Amino acid sequence: MANSTDMGVRRFGRVNWLGLYTLAGREIRRFLAVWTQTLAAPLVTAGLFLGVFSLALGEGRGEVMGVPFIHFLAPGILMMTVIQNAFANTSSSIVISKVQGNIVDTLMPPLSPLELVLGYMAGGVARGLLVALAIGAVMVAALDMGVAHPLWALVFVLLGAALLSVVGVVAAIFANKFDQMAAITNFVITPLSFLSGTFYSIERLPEAMQRITHFNPVFYLIDGVRYGVIGQSDSSPWLGLAVCSGVTAAVTALCWLWFRRGYRMKA
Repeated sequence: MANSTDMGVRRFGRVNWLGLYTLAGREIRRFLAVWTQTLAAPLVTAGLFLGVFSLALGEGRGEVMGVPFIHFLAPGILMMTVIQNAFANTSSSIVISKVQGNIVDTLMPPLSPLELVLGYMAGGVARGLLVALAIGAVMVAALDMGVAHPLWALVFVLLGAALLSVVGVVAAIFANKFDQMAAITNFVITPLSFLSGTFYSIERLPEAMQRITHFNPVFYLIDGVRYGVIGQSDSSPWLGLAVCSGVTAAVTALCWLWFRRGYRMKA
């Protein structure tokens, strides 16, 4: 007769690496299967943003933070695209499973709540990183840009993808229908992305708006990647790292709690 460990009941300190690897692999294969939608489309969208702003403003915008406006804009566009795709990856996966009624296929295997969170997060981070690499390569080649601090840029890309991946999990657990998910995307994620200094330096904002912006964690993600690429930012990258790490840990803990309780796991 198999003992409890053989049956999948894990003791403290043990991780179901095979299950975690399988879930992460499934999430990665899911978006790679439709790469034209999940990888190529964001690249085209980012290119359109840069092209439109370059044509509309061009050299007339002057320099921002000591660099041409298009060089200032590019890291913000990159990060905005990364976080939108990381969020979309986890949120769509869970909502589709809930609506189709097959979420039980993910919940029944011997995966702990933390393993479920990390498995979904892996898919979102992988998609965000691939999008960042594609946009970054085009950005460097087409705009003749360098990367001032590559490690900082990579850290904030990974942190941003991780944060929005778990935010996507929270949103998907809360939403039971596609229209609820669309409402969260349109009224929460999109405003946070656009009002985070993506297209402007917050030094141009009134003092009251600057203070409000500092409560937006996406601002620190945009600002951190901008520091990594052009070497200039509106705030300290160390502050941004601390804030975003703390928020990521808090949202991950919420995901863990909701998975542990099975909260809203049925559509």
